[in-house]
Amino acid sequence: MAATSGRSHLYPNVLNRENGTKTINGENDNEARMDLLRNVVIDHHRNNVKQRHKSGDLTPNDAGPIDGSVNKSAVPWYKKDFTENSLEDDVNKSQNSWSAADQQLAQDVSSTAVLTSRVGEEIEDLEITEIDRGNWSGRFDFLMSLLGYSVGLGNVWRFPYLAYSNGGGAFLFPFIIMFILLGFPLMFLELSFGQFAALGPAAIFDRICPLLNGIGHAMVCVSCMVAFYYTVIIGWAFLYMFKSFASELPWERCHKDWASERCYSHKDAADCTATNGSVYYLQNCFNKTEVERLNISSLAHNKSDRAPPAQDYFERDILGVTESIEDIGGLQWQIVLCLLLTWTLTFLSLSKGVKSVGKVVYFTALFPYVVLTILFFRGVTLDGAKDGIIYYLTPKFDKLIVAETWVKAAVQIFFALSPAWGGLITLSSYNKFHNNCFKDSLIVGVGNVCTSIYAGFVIFSIVGYLAKELETPIDTVVDEGPGLAFIVFPDVVTRLPIPPLWSFLFFFMLITLGMGSEFALLETVMTAVQDTYPPLRQKKVFVVLGVCVFGFLGGLVVCTEGGMYVLQLMDTYSASFAVFIMAILECLIIGWIYGADRFLRDIETMIGQRSKFWHYFFIFFWKFLTPATLIFLLLFNLVDYKRMSYKKKPYPVWAELLGWFMTFIPVLVIICMGIWRFYRSPKEKTFVMKLKKMLHDTPKWGPASKIPRSDSSLDIEGGKSRIVTNPGFTTTGNETRI
Repeated sequence: MAATSGRSHLYPNVLNRENGTKTINGENDNEARMDLLRNVVIDHHRNNVKQRHKSGDLTPNDAGPIDGSVNKSAVPWYKKDFTENSLEDDVNKSQNSWSAADQQLAQDVSSTAVLTSRVGEEIEDLEITEIDRGNWSGRFDFLMSLLGYSVGLGNVWRFPYLAYSNGGGAFLFPFIIMFILLGFPLMFLELSFGQFAALGPAAIFDRICPLLNGIGHAMVCVSCMVAFYYTVIIGWAFLYMFKSFASELPWERCHKDWASERCYSHKDAADCTATNGSVYYLQNCFNKTEVERLNISSLAHNKSDRAPPAQDYFERDILGVTESIEDIGGLQWQIVLCLLLTWTLTFLSLSKGVKSVGKVVYFTALFPYVVLTILFFRGVTLDGAKDGIIYYLTPKFDKLIVAETWVKAAVQIFFALSPAWGGLITLSSYNKFHNNCFKDSLIVGVGNVCTSIYAGFVIFSIVGYLAKELETPIDTVVDEGPGLAFIVFPDVVTRLPIPPLWSFLFFFMLITLGMGSEFALLETVMTAVQDTYPPLRQKKVFVVLGVCVFGFLGGLVVCTEGGMYVLQLMDTYSASFAVFIMAILECLIIGWIYGADRFLRDIETMIGQRSKFWHYFFIFFWKFLTPATLIFLLLFNLVDYKRMSYKKKPYPVWAELLGWFMTFIPVLVIICMGIWRFYRSPKEKTFVMKLKKMLHDTPKWGPASKIPRSDSSLDIEGGKSRIVTNPGFTTTGNETRI
C-alpha cells in the first residue's frame, strides 16, 4: 500500500498490516479486517447511490444512513439496497474502476480473505468469541444428559400405576400413539430449535418472535419451581440410603417412638406366633390364655386396618406430617441436611458447565438401568411375581373408549419427555451445529417409552409378591408417587434376603434418576441467566453457586412437618396448565408465524436434506395435529378439574388459590413481558405494522456457529424459504447482512 505513515490514506483509522496490528482505537487485527470490509463496501455504495440518484431510480430515503461505526446496526443501508449475491458481485465487478490505491487496498483486503468464504468463518469466529457458551465434549455427553433428563422418577413411580388403572396392557396402545402424536414432534422441535440458534429459552424467543419472548422466561420459571421440590425428594432418597447402612432396617419393626396403633410388623408377628397359641395384636404378643380371656383372636386376624411399619416410619418419623397444610410445623433437620447435600453435589457437578456435567451424567443416566435390571431378575423369581405381571399386562379394552384413558396417556408422555420446560432447548443449545438432533430425538424418545414399560415389569413383579405375602388383592397394594417409592418398596425389601442391600440399591437408583433430571432443570435456569447477562459467563461458578443457594433456601419450606402438603401442591400446579399453554404457543410460533417449512429447511442445514414425506409429516403435526391435541388436553383438564386433597383431606381454599397462582405465574410472565417488549420497541406508522414486526424474527435470528449464517433458510422470496449458499452473507427478505 502506498502509505508511508503506516496508515491507509483512504481509511486513516486503519493501520497498515506491515506496521502493526492495532488500529488507532486499539482494535485488534480481526476488528481492523471487519472495518476494512465495511468501509470498502460503504465507499462503493456511495458511488452507487450517486449514480442511481442521477438516473432517478432512487429516492433520498432509499439509501438510508451510511455513516457511523462499524457496528451492524450502524450500516442498515444494505437492508434495502442489496439482494442475494449482489453485494459480493457489485464489489468485485467495480474493482475495474478503482484507482491504483483502491486496487492495492483490494489486494490487502483479499489477502485477509475478505468477501470470501474464509471471511465468513473469520467473522463468525469473532461472533463465537463474543457469545462463547461452551459445547458438549462429545455427542454422547449430550445424549446421556438428554436421557438423564427425560428418564426420571415418573417413569418408575407413575407409569406403572397409570398402566394398571387405565386398562393394563391396553394402556400401552394410547401411550405409544400419544408419543407419536405429541411427545416426539415436540421433542424434535425443541431440540432442533435450541441447536440451530445455540441459545437457551430466555434468549431464543426474543429473536424469533419478540412479542412472545416471555415464553422462554416462563419456561425458566417452571423449571425453577420444579427444581425447588425435586431436590427435596432426592434428599429423602439420600436419607433412606444412609438409613440402609444398618444390620436391620429401621422400618422393619414397629418402634414405639413413631409407630401408630395400626402399625403391623410381619417380623414381630412371626417371632410372636412361633410360640404355640400366641397372637400378635396392637404391637403386643398375647399368649394363648390372654387371647381366650380378651377374645381378641378375630381382631388380630383383621387385615383391613393394618399399616406396614414403612408407612408409619415415612409419615411419622421422616416427615412428621401434620394434620393439614395450615399447620406447617418446624423443620425436619435430617431432611434439611440431606437437601444441603443434594444441592452441594449439584453445585459440584454444574460448576464448570456442560463439560463437567457431561461426564457425571454417564453414571446418573446409565446406573438406573443396571439397578432396574438387577431388580427385574430378582423380582421375577419371587413368589407371586407372575400374578403381578399378568395383572400389569392383562388388557382391559373397554378402557380404550374412555376419553380419560387417552388423556392420561398423553399427559404421561408429555411430562415424561418434558417439552415446554426449557430443558430440551437448553441441552441442545450446547450441541455442535451439525449434530443429528433428529436421531437423538428418536433414540431418547423411544428409550423413554421402553424404560417406562420395563419399569412396569419390575414394579409389578414386586407388587405381586407383596400382595401374596399380605394375602390381599393386588389393587390394594399398588400405589403411585412417593407412596410407591417410600412405603411400598421399603416394605417389600424387608421381606427379601439381605434387606439393606436391596434398600441401598433402590434408593441409590432413585438418587441417580433424580439427579439426572435436576441437572437439566438447573442448567436451564443458569443458561437463562447467562444468556440474558452474557458477562456472567465468565463467572459461571458464582452463577451456579447463587442458583444453588437460592434453590436450597426455596426448598426449606418443603422440609417442614407440613412440607408434604406443599410438595403435593407444587407438583400439581407448578407444571400443569401453564406448560400446555407454552407448548401451544411454541407450535404457533414455529408452525405459523415463522413457518414450519422454513424451520424444516433450517433443520436441513444442520442434519442434511430429507424426504418430502419427512417435510409433510412435521408440517402437518406442528401446524395442526400436535397443537390440536394440546388444546384438547388443556380444555379436558380444566373441565375435569377436581379439588386438591391429600390423604382424603381437601386443601383449604387459600391453598388452592395459591396453587392456581403458581400455575398462572408463567402465563403472567408471557403477558407482561410481551406488553413491555411491545411498548419498548421502535415506533412504526401504524399499530398493525408494529404488531407484525414484533411477531416476526429479528436480524439476530440465525445459527450462532462457524457455518455461515447464509447456509440457513433465512433468505425468503415470495414468502417461501430456500437455502442460500452465498458464503459470508445472509439475506432475509430483500435484506443482506454481513
